[in-house]
Amino acid sequence: MDFNVKKLASDAGVFFTRAVQYTEEKLGQAEKTELDAHLENLIARADCTKNWTDKIFRQTEVLLQPNPSARIEEFFYEKLDRKIPSRITNAELLGQYMQDAAKDFGPGTPYGSTLITVGDFQKRLGGAEREFLQTSAINFLTPLRNFLEGDWKTISKERRLLENRRLDLDVCKARLKKAKLAEAKAAAEHELRVAQTEFDRQAEVTRLLLEGISSTHVNHLRCLHEFVEAQAAYYTQCHKHMQDLQKELSRFPNAFAVNASTSGVSTAPSPLSSATLPGASSPSRPPNPSNALEASTLKIEEVKPPATGTRKAKVLYDYDAADTSELSLLADELITVYTVPGMDPDWLIGERGNQKGKVPVTYLELLS
Repeated sequence: MDFNVKKLASDAGVFFTRAVQYTEEKLGQAEKTELDAHLENLIARADCTKNWTDKIFRQTEVLLQPNPSARIEEFFYEKLDRKIPSRITNAELLGQYMQDAAKDFGPGTPYGSTLITVGDFQKRLGGAEREFLQTSAINFLTPLRNFLEGDWKTISKERRLLENRRLDLDVCKARLKKAKLAEAKAAAEHELRVAQTEFDRQAEVTRLLLEGISSTHVNHLRCLHEFVEAQAAYYTQCHKHMQDLQKELSRFPNAFAVNASTSGVSTAPSPLSSATLPGASSPSRPPNPSNALEASTLKIEEVKPPATGTRKAKVLYDYDAADTSELSLLADELITVYTVPGMDPDWLIGERGNQKGKVPVTYLELLS
């Protein structure tokens, strides 16, 4: 191997003298040249900027990509300078599952058609999320990464060089104090002047780089505004999609109730549902019927049970009648129920002995 032995020895000697000077400074046995207050403030500000930028960058990565394995994969793609493959979002995957399920359940059924609609909007939400992630990565994460991996590394390198120049300067000052002979003093003075010049030059270079932190703040401020704009646009899209979805679903507000009454399946929770567990609360009281026909023609005392179509029902929760047209219920009791033309599908007529009144379907489990 071809190398310069003299240079190697010289570098080793310089490293040794710097190490001795640094150790003596820490032990309080040598004087240390202090940087001017302005430069010290710039260094403190730069360190603060670096630390907070790194924390903001890392947490933004977690926000945009919570999966640590995916973040590691993206990191390797970036280091290999390869394009990160497009990844389907969770909302898009959920939407696809819903639409696939609708094919098996039957797209013409109420449940199947609703799954198709909701799945379509889930895909739209996922598309909006992917667009937000891409925009945020380009406009916010990339500038922060460029500072941490580019500008900050340059600043750190020049700061280390400045520290070395300071150590060399203090070594020369110590030699000048120890010099006794005139020739030794002259040589030490010359070395001191050279070291002072190099230190001053490096301090100026470092100062200029550190003052550039102000420009970094301005750049990051602009990127932060773009990030907020992207976030606002994303949430606006999501809000609009959900409003549109609610409008689509509101076209069939009572489809599940109608299906339950016509198919003979109870809309109440099953005996094994969480509603029957200890501590479970009863469902909210359904709205009072507002059907004009029912209000004008349905009188409870005149209602007669049909010849066929009466059923037994188990009461799941206690229910207090709101007026004289309703029947109060006690949990676990059995009553007879039936419907009459013009009734709201959320209600049935219930009978217990000589007592009769409207009862909410959601408080019952139909038995037969």
